[in-house]
Amino acid sequence: MPWWGVVSSVLAPVFLIGGWMTAAALQPVPFDSVTRSISALATQGMPYRWLITFSLLGVGACHAVTGLALRPVAEAGRIMLIFGGVSGMLIAAYPQHAHSGSPVHEIFSVTGVLLMMLWPVAGMRTDYGAPAALRPLAAWAYGLLTLGLLLWFLTQLFGGDVLGLAERAITADQSLWPLVVVLSVLVTQRRPVAAIAQTAALKSR
Repeated sequence: MPWWGVVSSVLAPVFLIGGWMTAAALQPVPFDSVTRSISALATQGMPYRWLITFSLLGVGACHAVTGLALRPVAEAGRIMLIFGGVSGMLIAAYPQHAHSGSPVHEIFSVTGVLLMMLWPVAGMRTDYGAPAALRPLAAWAYGLLTLGLLLWFLTQLFGGDVLGLAERAITADQSLWPLVVVLSVLVTQRRPVAAIAQTAALKSR
């Protein structure tokens, strides 16, 4: 697990959560993050829209870099994580219009959410010694949790009063899981090193 993959996995939730909190706090008119979406902060004409745009670009880039670094993940999962990150960058590149939605923005939003939900299942491993977060139980548990959050978010799209909260829940969930997987890989990699050190210590006695 290269160091730059660890850094990218840490920065992704920092960019996302820090970005939406800062952009909302800077709005000259109070912004209700419970009812209004993250994309609303990047809508054309919104003050400080560059900040949330930069944050979304950063999150997408971090996911793509993490996907390149996560070599223990099955190849299909890595590819989906990389393209999930690319989709996130394209979401930022095609913001919603001031008085209407953006079909391109919505297409990449759906694509990104689905890829980020499915990559752990596609990347899971069943071999002995696989990192805990890559095993089927963890991968499927995460997938079901994210599916539940996605269904909640979809219900809020049609007149729900907590749309912003639902969107922030699923995006935070999807930005944090790559970090969980990275930490799981690091823990697994340290075990053989610790075992070798313990064996060497016993032999030296």
